Amino acid sequence: LETTSGQGSCLGCRFEHLAEIIAGVQSPERVAVCVDTCHIFSAGYALASEKDYRATMRQLDRAVGLKLVKAIHVNDSKAKFGSGVDRHAHIGRGEMGLEPFRLLLVDRRFRQTPMYLETPKGEEAGRDLDEINLEVLRRVAGEG
Repeated sequence: LETTSGQGSCLGCRFEHLAEIIAGVQSPERVAVCVDTCHIFSAGYALASEKDYRATMRQLDRAVGLKLVKAIHVNDSKAKFGSGVDRHAHIGRGEMGLEPFRLLLVDRRFRQTPMYLETPKGEEAGRDLDEINLEVLRRVAGEG
């Protein structure tokens, strides 16, 4: 199950929605969660400061359990905080800022969790945009 931004009548914009779905399936042990950074930001989960990030992760842990997070889609948001709009942006070029990405990348609880760039694709000045986004992430994580 992937978190959603709350656009339209979609389920999944509240962590509790995911918990309800998991509780209602016959084999909950076969269900996992994918957290999308743009989606949770757009859904109104604060990530801007360490305090905000910790509070959001506590909410996620209480609702579904961090152990169920088996994937993370990493992307910035073109839309404002809490807007409910799902518009992915390049890392550091959207409304989220860089701090949420730093906090996520240094969070030991997600060390073994696969993280996938889900940013717009293409090239900029002859360079692959995925390479540029990865460079930004490495820099904010202190690896580059």
